[in-house]
Amino acid sequence: MLTYAAMLVVPLILLVITALLLSVVYHGDIQSLKSVYENKFEGLEERDTRNLIKHTFGQSADFLTDTHFLNDLSKELLEKNTYLYIRSAGKELYVSDGLTAKQSLAEMLPAFNKQGKYSEPFRLKYDNDQYFIAQYDLLSNTGEPVSLFLINKMDPLVHFIRTFFPILLLSTLVVLLLTHTLLTRYMSRKIIRPLLELRRAAKQVTQGNLDFQLNISGKDELGQLGMAFEEMRLRLQNSIALQQQYETNRKELITNISHDLKTPITAIKGYVDGILEGVADSPEKYEKYMRTIAAKAGDMDHLIDELFLYSKLDMQKLPFTFESVAILPYLEDWAEELSVELEKQGVELTVAMNGGDGVRVAVDRDSFKRVLGNIIQNSLKYMDKPEKQITVQTWVNNRFFTLAIGDNGPGIPPEAAPHIFERFYRAEQSRNTNTGGSGLGLAIAKQIIIEHQGEIHAESRQGMGTVIRIVLPMEEGSMEE
Repeated sequence: MLTYAAMLVVPLILLVITALLLSVVYHGDIQSLKSVYENKFEGLEERDTRNLIKHTFGQSADFLTDTHFLNDLSKELLEKNTYLYIRSAGKELYVSDGLTAKQSLAEMLPAFNKQGKYSEPFRLKYDNDQYFIAQYDLLSNTGEPVSLFLINKMDPLVHFIRTFFPILLLSTLVVLLLTHTLLTRYMSRKIIRPLLELRRAAKQVTQGNLDFQLNISGKDELGQLGMAFEEMRLRLQNSIALQQQYETNRKELITNISHDLKTPITAIKGYVDGILEGVADSPEKYEKYMRTIAAKAGDMDHLIDELFLYSKLDMQKLPFTFESVAILPYLEDWAEELSVELEKQGVELTVAMNGGDGVRVAVDRDSFKRVLGNIIQNSLKYMDKPEKQITVQTWVNNRFFTLAIGDNGPGIPPEAAPHIFERFYRAEQSRNTNTGGSGLGLAIAKQIIIEHQGEIHAESRQGMGTVIRIVLPMEEGSMEE
C-alpha cells in the first residue's frame, strides 16, 4: 500500500515543485504568478504606474512635452519589454521605438476616462501577440485630456503557461491517476497474482499434495521463479513416486526371498524328519534323502550367492576389470565350450558370426561370461520342444556390436515381456523351482550389461521362442575387417 501511495504522491510533489521553479524562472518570484492569474501586472502597476505617473507626471505635466526625459524613460521601460505611448486629444504626443510599426495597436487603445485615475491593467491581443496595458489619465498644463499607456508585451511561454496551466494541471492529474491505475493492474497481474499463486502452491506442498500444476510463465524473475518451483514440484513428485516404487519393490523382494528360501528349507526339514523318524530305513532311501537335502542346500546357497551378487551390482560395489577384447574370438571359444555341454543335453547349437571381424570391445571377461551363462540357463529351463535348439548370431551396425542368443522355447507372453529383466520376476507365477530359477539371472545380466555401457532386451513370439539381444559399443579405432 505504501508503494502504491508513493506512486501517486511523489509525482504530485515533483509536479508542484517543478511548477514553482518554473514560475520563479519566468516571472522572478512566486507573487508574479498570482498576478498573472488575477490578470494584473502588480510589479508594473506599483513600481511603474504609481511611482512613475503619480510622482512624476502627476506633480508636473511639463514632463509630457520633455522629449529628452521621455526618451530616457522609454529606454528604461524597453529593457523590461514595455512600450510608452502618450495620447492627447486624439493625437500622439509620444511613441516608444518599436511601437510605431504597431499603429493599429494604438488605435485599439481606450479613450480618456477620468483625470488622475489609473485603470486596472487589461489584456489586449494584437497580431497573434498578447499585450498587458496600464492606462493613466491626466490633464496637461493647457487643460487638455492626456492618456498615458504602458504597453507590456507578454512572453509567449508565460502566456502559454498562464492560459493553459490549469488545463495542463488537470490533465496531469488525470494522467497520473490513469497511470497509477494501469500500473496497479500491471503490478497486480505481474507481481501480486504470481506471488499469490506461489503461496497457494507452497501450501499445497506443505499439505503433501503434489498433484497440481503451477501456471506461471514469463522471462522475468517471477516467471523464472515459477518455472523453478514447478520443476521442483515435478522432481519431488517423481522422487516420492520412485520412493513408493522402491518401497513396493522392497516388500516384493522380502516376500520373494522368504518364499524362495522357505521352500528348500521346508523340504530339508521334511527329509531330516524322515531320517530321524526312521522312514529312511534302507541304505538306498537314506542316500536318496541325503542327496535331496544336499540339492536343496545347494539351491539355497546358489540363491544367496545371486542375492549377494545382485545387491553388489545394484549398489555399484562390484569391481569390474575391463579389458580390450577381440570379441569374435572370445565368443567362438565360448560357443565351442557351450556346444559340448549342449550336446550332452540333446540341444542343437547353431552359430552364425555374420560380422565383427577385427572388432574390439571393452568387457570384463568373467562378468560377461556370467551374462552368457545366465541367458543360456534361462533358455534351457523353459525348453518344451522335442528338438531343442539354440542359436547365436552377431553383426555390427553404426559402431555397435550386437550379439543375439535365441531359442525355440515356448516364448514369453506379451504382458510379461517388459518385465523379464526385473528381479524375482517370472513369467510362470507359481515360482516352481522345477520350471524356473531364482528370478535373478536376467536381472543380474542386465546390471552387468549396463556397467558395460550396453543394452539388453528381449524379443519373443509365443510358441516360437525368444531372442535376447546384447548391444555393446565398439572401441574407438576398432573396425570390421
